[in-house]
Amino acid sequence: MMDSTAANSSALQEFLLDAQVLLTQSQECLQHLQLITNDADACLCLSNTLDTLARRASGLGLVEVAHYTTALQQLLAPACQHQHLPNEALPALGACLTLLAWQVELLDLQTGRLALDATEQVALLTELASALGQPLPQTCAPCQHSGDECVHPPAPAAQGTAYRASRAH
Repeated sequence: MMDSTAANSSALQEFLLDAQVLLTQSQECLQHLQLITNDADACLCLSNTLDTLARRASGLGLVEVAHYTTALQQLLAPACQHQHLPNEALPALGACLTLLAWQVELLDLQTGRLALDATEQVALLTELASALGQPLPQTCAPCQHSGDECVHPPAPAAQGTAYRASRAH
């Protein structure tokens, strides 16, 4: 968990600024995909953007944002790799990106925690998974209830970075 020292506060502020740029870039990738179906460059851009955001969030201990972003990337990776991202999935993807932007805005500036449950995350990821014909990746919902340690497999593009965080509140 992130503490409230000046260094962490500065790092969190820097993350929030960078996250806004990355979120804007992800929305631009989505708009590009809406115009040009299965565009490989737009998919790669979206995957790289989500990877960067997930790694930065994980590095700061922002586990809720990191896990959600990783789950989103895990869903998109196979569809982008095979250039099979159906137009029907784009509204669900847009809703997922919108929720991600809200989560970044709602991060507690003192603790770096997100005081929301994962219900909406799971609902939107389930909708996207259904539209993509893929299983739902692991999210933090089960560990929020049990207080156990979450161990999430890395996203295919995360290049071996595993996300581990203690979820005890």
